[in-house]
Amino acid sequence: MKYVNVVIDNKSRHTDTFYTYKTDLDIGVGSVVNVPFNRGNKLKTAYVFQTDVEPQCRPSSIKSIESVNEDISLTEEIIETCKWMKHRYGITYLDGVKCFVPNGKPARTGKEKEPYKDEQGEKQDIAALTHEQTYAVQTIGNAIENNRQENFLLHGVTGSGKTEVYMQSISKALDCGKTAVMLVPEIALTKQIIDRFIGRFGKESIAVLHSKLTKRERYDEWVRIRRGNVKIVIGARLGVFAPLDNIGLIILDEEHEATYKSDMNPKYETVDIALKRLMTFKGVLLLGSATPSVVSYKRAEDGIYKLIELKKRYNSGPLPDVELVDMKNELKEGNTTIFSDRLYNEMQYTLERGQQVILFLNRRGYSTFISCRECGEVMRCPECGISLTYHKKENAAICHYCGKKFSLDQSCSKCGSPFMTYSGAGTEKVEEITQQLFSNRKVERLDLDTAKNNREINRIVNSFSKGKTDILIGTQLVAKGLDFKNVGLVGVIAADVGLNIPDYRATERTFQLVTQVAGRAGRGDERGRVIVQTFSPDNFALKAAAHHDYICFYDREIQARELMNYPPFSDLICVEFTSTDEMLAYNTAASCKRYLQKCNLENGRETIFDPKESFAFKGKDSFRYCILIKCPKGLRNEYVYYINAFGDNILKNKIDCNMIIDVNPYSTI
Repeated sequence: MKYVNVVIDNKSRHTDTFYTYKTDLDIGVGSVVNVPFNRGNKLKTAYVFQTDVEPQCRPSSIKSIESVNEDISLTEEIIETCKWMKHRYGITYLDGVKCFVPNGKPARTGKEKEPYKDEQGEKQDIAALTHEQTYAVQTIGNAIENNRQENFLLHGVTGSGKTEVYMQSISKALDCGKTAVMLVPEIALTKQIIDRFIGRFGKESIAVLHSKLTKRERYDEWVRIRRGNVKIVIGARLGVFAPLDNIGLIILDEEHEATYKSDMNPKYETVDIALKRLMTFKGVLLLGSATPSVVSYKRAEDGIYKLIELKKRYNSGPLPDVELVDMKNELKEGNTTIFSDRLYNEMQYTLERGQQVILFLNRRGYSTFISCRECGEVMRCPECGISLTYHKKENAAICHYCGKKFSLDQSCSKCGSPFMTYSGAGTEKVEEITQQLFSNRKVERLDLDTAKNNREINRIVNSFSKGKTDILIGTQLVAKGLDFKNVGLVGVIAADVGLNIPDYRATERTFQLVTQVAGRAGRGDERGRVIVQTFSPDNFALKAAAHHDYICFYDREIQARELMNYPPFSDLICVEFTSTDEMLAYNTAASCKRYLQKCNLENGRETIFDPKESFAFKGKDSFRYCILIKCPKGLRNEYVYYINAFGDNILKNKIDCNMIIDVNPYSTI
């Protein structure tokens, strides 16, 4: 008889601990078992975290494991990662486990689902690598071959051939008997990557993991990976939890994207999980981007990442010509439309030459807000406090935070006036106006409203890729990694949209988006053109983007970050307290602040802000208050430790308030 410690599949934080069971079954760390739990001995799923345990009570009082789930199991490395996640992010053991474990049940033999089984793949003839690509592949390959856990930042301009470096590096990992993970920031990008990878490696070697798959597809893909039937996993951030063994390489393409940070509990950073897993296997982390995040580039300067640069496009073609158009001058000349004269004329010229156009606006919907003509009150979601967006096709006001829809026959909530004004422009409105101006052209839109599922995403992308669509309008989905050869012009409708967001990363995001979407132009034989419409043509981020000058942008931005003590010179920690009792949520947050101040962690640059209500919170009949901590570099782990200790007191004293830790959040509103 042996004793093991398990984590019970139970949602309550009060049961977030190890429970000892006895067994004579063949069980190891990572086994999934069924156990009797609580006084009623109801069977629960449990996960084995420790074996060969010395019982802390009388053996006769210890319950026995009923059975072992033969269909799925985890590895010791996965279990260790779950333990690490609990302490890193202040989550439960079960929260970590659920990131790895698939939902659903096994299919009958022969009934398994393969989401991309009918794909033929895209074969690309690569004549030869450039000198820069060759150096990159050799440097990364040497680390893989010599089992060195190293981290690389591949800074390559748009169109420089980063994807080929990724594939050659994966080939090296496979040659060394290792496995690889290829991550992209958006599910919409997986189709092009999958086509290329199938063409290179064959579909039998590849599995796909992302949230747009059905439960059956995700489960069956997970089983294929766990059984070792595939060597490469492609996916969005979910792919970092693939149950691969002996991982030699994890790639984060477009590493700067905010989508690599989870906005749901657990609020993990994909790069953190990747690093933790690779430490076990002595694997290589490869981050790639034309516009690396300020944090990542600073890490490269500090020697944490090794910097590799691709400064030229693969075809030796020039980067697109970027022109800033001052929309203030357009207004002075009487042009109140969403298109400047310059952009409209360039669109006509480009289409007449048989080339395609991409229009970018990072706002979906028809009108971005609805306001009262009488008093100016803006129509907001009653639960989230976020201004509602008008969607003409659905004839509804929609909250882009919680997704709820509201009818438009409502009067002003403040003064009762029935007269409401629809202001601002989103992609739906741009699509309508573009179709009116270019009625003989095929116009399509790619945003979260049209990209409802994999099939629709693939249809829109394929239609544009094959030249069936003349003008593609989209949000940031069109700015990330898509490779179209016949795009002659990119138009940025309103480059200022992100500049005025109350976030210290606002200029960084604007620079990245403009640079990335500009990079979709001129990937064929001719130089592309980019028209950027803005009311702030003198903004340093836009000027740097127009000149494709990342270093100029970085040097100025890093000085501002250091002056204000923002990341990477500090860590921001947001601690959220949620309760059905508003005063309880506020008082618990205030107590946490006082507790942390007594822990004597400050070194002169620490700041703990007063609790503030989270107006973006979408919980029904409950309230959320947050405290924001500007934590000195090097004290992050200590702060998380003491915050977790405070959370333990909440549980111990049975306070009806939930706590969530979010390290370096992408939004603090």
